[in-house]
Amino acid sequence: MDAIAGMDNVVVTRRSSLYGSAPVDADGGDYVNAVVQVLTSLTAHELLAALQAVEQQAGRERSYRNAPRTLDLDLLLYGDTKIHSHDLVVPHPRMWERAFVLRPLAELAPNLVSDQKISAVSAQQVWLLADG
Repeated sequence: MDAIAGMDNVVVTRRSSLYGSAPVDADGGDYVNAVVQVLTSLTAHELLAALQAVEQQAGRERSYRNAPRTLDLDLLLYGDTKIHSHDLVVPHPRMWERAFVLRPLAELAPNLVSDQKISAVSAQQVWLLADG
């Protein structure tokens, strides 16, 4: 989160709590998950490139789809904008299927995440690690 806050033309306005989860459609150990809300003058594609640069600095390698990773930064939403290009889909296409996304997102934007959406992923275990 600090690396995102340190990016040019990006201001972190809110941070969720930290949540633990087992991998979904991936290998490896448990993950730490969070959501941040930002203000930015970057385009969605520029923001994605900046997020991927942070991943690379943290040692992220994309050896195969859903490989275990040191850091995975996703662009979930970009205001009300809908994007469908070869390298970016916004809103994130699987965010409504992932409890590890919806729990922290509900903290920051409860109006976006209904009880019904949380209930739909209730079988996926997510636990609070640290308050935001």
